[in-house]
Amino acid sequence: MIDLPVLFIHGFPFDSAMWRHQIAALSRWERIVPDLWGAGLVNIPATAGPYSIADQATSLVGMLDDLQVDQVVVCSQSMGGYITFELLRAFPTRVRAAILCSTKATADTPEAKGGRDTMAAKAEREGPGAIAAELVPKLLARVTLERQPAVVREVTTMIERQPVYGMAVTLRALRDRTDSTPLLGQIRIPILVVAGDDDQIAPAEGMQEMARAIPGAQFTVIPGSGHLSPLEQPQAVNDAVNAFLAQL
Repeated sequence: MIDLPVLFIHGFPFDSAMWRHQIAALSRWERIVPDLWGAGLVNIPATAGPYSIADQATSLVGMLDDLQVDQVVVCSQSMGGYITFELLRAFPTRVRAAILCSTKATADTPEAKGGRDTMAAKAEREGPGAIAAELVPKLLARVTLERQPAVVREVTTMIERQPVYGMAVTLRALRDRTDSTPLLGQIRIPILVVAGDDDQIAPAEGMQEMARAIPGAQFTVIPGSGHLSPLEQPQAVNDAVNAFLAQL
């Protein structure tokens, strides 16, 4: 086992609180858990211009420089995975290993790009509550929706507290992200791919295919979880992450 900090990169439209169970369980490692630009408690000017996924990666490297941290293990979810791919593309020496939860390497299809624009307009018109109402049924596994009302409330509340302008800018960054599929075969660090068995957004089958394209990548499916396995089934995710970290 190596003694490296773990950098947690949250997805959209969430903030660093989505990792709260992992932060508690992984206390033997140094944990770096930022809110990304446009999310959580990060203040952004309403006049801010476009902000890309690559910009998010550059911003995180700047944060690591400020912390005097040279190399990290990245643990990411969804959009966090897209940022991880940008880190591997632009700053490969800064990443020792990576955990990719509920993400994909492909770029948005034309249909998906249109959906991002529609959602950005909805956020600006109706606020984050409308985005929560639309997304929560898609984000969580059916069993979570039926049996874990506290998780449903937590995820809903997390989305509702996100800044509207940050939501809109981030949706456009997601829309325009680079296709990382060509990168997969070039990855030479340890990778763990974590899928939810009932993930409607990043289905397990597609994630397994992505894992197969990464040399030596490990793949695990978390039962009873959708797109937010770190909150839906935290013990299973913690066990998988701990086992992966112990191998490094």
